[in-house]
Amino acid sequence: MTTPNLTANPPVETDLTEVVAGVAGALWLLGAALFGLLAVYFIGIDQGMTSVFGHTLGIHEFVHDGRHFLGFPCH
Repeated sequence: MTTPNLTANPPVETDLTEVVAGVAGALWLLGAALFGLLAVYFIGIDQGMTSVFGHTLGIHEFVHDGRHFLGFPCH
């Protein structure tokens, strides 16, 4: 009769390039999400008087046609 092997599974070796690729992918995803949120803010929410960046309409007028094209009301 054989005795069961009571030792734990051998540790799985992880290639360092896989870890670096995963971290790089997560950083790209985070950067893309932040860029997307900024784009939505500037195109859809920045309204001049409620602007975080001052009481100018510069950004509003710069993206004005894009706002209407994407369906954001601004008047």
